[in-house]
Amino acid sequence: MQGFNRYIPPDYDPKKHHTLNDYQGKKALGDRERKRDQGILIVRFELPFNIWCGTCNAHIGMGVRYNAEKKKIGNYYSTPIYSFRCKCHLCSGWFEIQTDPKNTRYVVVSGARQKDEDWDPEENGGFAIHETDPNKPPEDPFASVEKTTAAQHHTETVQKPRIAALQELSEHYNSDPYALSITVRKKFREEKKVEKRQQEADDNFKDKYSLPADLNLVSADEVREEARDTWAKRKKEFEVEEAARKRRLQDRVRIGDSSVPKLPSRTTSSSQKQKLATTILMNSLSRSDPFATSSGTKPNKSLNLGIVPRR
Repeated sequence: MQGFNRYIPPDYDPKKHHTLNDYQGKKALGDRERKRDQGILIVRFELPFNIWCGTCNAHIGMGVRYNAEKKKIGNYYSTPIYSFRCKCHLCSGWFEIQTDPKNTRYVVVSGARQKDEDWDPEENGGFAIHETDPNKPPEDPFASVEKTTAAQHHTETVQKPRIAALQELSEHYNSDPYALSITVRKKFREEKKVEKRQQEADDNFKDKYSLPADLNLVSADEVREEARDTWAKRKKEFEVEEAARKRRLQDRVRIGDSSVPKLPSRTTSSSQKQKLATTILMNSLSRSDPFATSSGTKPNKSLNLGIVPRR
């Protein structure tokens, strides 16, 4: 959108001049950039504390603002150090204040002196800042050494192997991105084909039985899984009930309850089976040979077991 209340000359070409400042040969900051070639920028600076002017020895209160010459004079690690050169409004004397990133404060360099208003609690019968225990023993120099040793041991035994494992894992997955992409895309295509076939089968089933289109059909695998879970659950419940019933039965037998039916012993059952087998054998022998007996005497009358011989 074109700016209003602004005169644009007829020979102004946006492609050539870009801005009106370039057309008129001016800078955006105007007179504040008159010392830009010296690395100086005019800024509005406010005094961070009370000072005494070194030229007229007048007191200048905190918060007074000046048009200061801002200039970068160095770095503290990666933090730049700036210098602010101001002119006293009482005597036209210059004073300079710099930033101190190390101690996070401002420092008067020349032309003035800072009014000392710091209060030291130790000089007034108090305790040092951040220290409230006057009977605290001095720090053990070996404690810091042990802490450093423990940190080094932790770095060697835990951090470095972990970093190596992560780097190896990253190289494993990023060594050949093209092959990994092919594998992933192939798997995706196979799954997509299976889902498409399943969707077509579901649509045919709905059309055949006139089912709603928004009906969600359950796959056979889910049905089998649900049936397997139900069967396992019911089996576990049956085992628990059967174990409880057996415990109740054993308790009643141990107490001697007469209402509990007594099962025949294995010895009695075996003897009855053997006796029945002997009787059937003797009847068969008497049928084939009436004079044959097991003891050489006259055979006894066979027992009537309800078996009618065929004539």
